[in-house]
Amino acid sequence: QVQLVESGGGLVQAGGSLRLSCAASGRTFSGYSMGWFRQAPGKEREFVGGISWTGGWLYYADSVKGRFTISRDNAKNTVYLQMNSLNSEDTAVYYCAATIGTTPGPGARYNYWGQGTQVTVSS
Repeated sequence: QVQLVESGGGLVQAGGSLRLSCAASGRTFSGYSMGWFRQAPGKEREFVGGISWTGGWLYYADSVKGRFTISRDNAKNTVYLQMNSLNSEDTAVYYCAATIGTTPGPGARYNYWGQGTQVTVSS
């Protein structure tokens, strides 16, 4: 088992920035690629982006490309989502998820999920 805990969410004004963290514990984090997802009220869960275990493969949804950056620190068992130029459409609960696959895109099978952290962007 891998336990994932997101943090860093909160309330931010439009145009502002937040950095989310996803800390992994339990079974070794080694080899897992990570994805970030979000779900707004009344909407389906949306894939935000993903990063491979080595960090060499990155994928972003068009809606966040150029504004969001995913990174990871394997020594700290932590993945980050840096979010800049936030707008009201970014308001959602953000989740991180782990997959043993090497290309963590929207169609990958994610084995473990965090509980989510709320991001609210005020206009």
